[in-house]
Amino acid sequence: MSHSVELVLHPVRQAGSTRTQEGCHEVSGTSEGGSRDAGVAIRADYPDPLWIQAVDLIRREIASGVLKPGMRLPPERELCQQLSLSRATLRKALNQLVEYGVLNASHGRGWYVAHQAVRKEWPNSLESFSETAARMGLTAASTVLRAEEVPANFDEAEELGIAPGTPLFRLERVRLLSGVPIAIDSTRMAAKLVPDIGSRDFATESLYEALSAAGIEPVRANSTIEAREADAYTAEHLNLTVGKPLLVMHQIAVDGGERPLFSSSISYAGDRYRLRTSFARSHGKGSPGH
Repeated sequence: MSHSVELVLHPVRQAGSTRTQEGCHEVSGTSEGGSRDAGVAIRADYPDPLWIQAVDLIRREIASGVLKPGMRLPPERELCQQLSLSRATLRKALNQLVEYGVLNASHGRGWYVAHQAVRKEWPNSLESFSETAARMGLTAASTVLRAEEVPANFDEAEELGIAPGTPLFRLERVRLLSGVPIAIDSTRMAAKLVPDIGSRDFATESLYEALSAAGIEPVRANSTIEAREADAYTAEHLNLTVGKPLLVMHQIAVDGGERPLFSSSISYAGDRYRLRTSFARSHGKGSPGH
């Protein structure tokens, strides 16, 4: 049995937000055949920026079919009044929806729901976070929490096929897409693989590019995935409530000779993407039955 894994970014929605809470505002779309209301909650007392709430909630109305393909959104001035948003905040949200491929902008006519959303999904192939973000039309950024050289402990040494005590480079970053924190990525690798690795600024640089510059190319990663609850540390950096679900991916990347290059543990915020898996059954195996 073989399977493939895809990760698809979901916009941020803060726990506790509902469309029926007191104080919410509504947005309605219009089309040649009339209009349809779409109750959308925009709450100033939520920790999420207002433009992110607007992106999230309008996407949900499109996905649910309340805002239909080809439907024109109300004029910007009306939307600003309905949602209690400034024109700049509203346009930031609408432009992000255009990047996602779910809205089209028509100069002088307004904003329309796209007839077919552009697929922007995470790949089955091995590529860096920066490469994936660029292909999806999003902006990748990182906040470095830790970048240090330490001796490898016994577990790390066994995982990477090195001797205990070997100098190890540990890199921990918050990974962001278009300003939204998506995951905490903790990577460990033998420091000797990239001699100048300690002098690099991984807030902007790619680890894959650093490896490539040293003549090292990851070709495959073995991965395991498990669900966990966010602890206080992870919750703080991903803007979550303690105990909210995470999907944690453990990876060991290897080169063409099956040599371990680095290991990583990536804790994704559970409400900001989904995991899509497909399984294929090999022909001729098994017997007929249920």
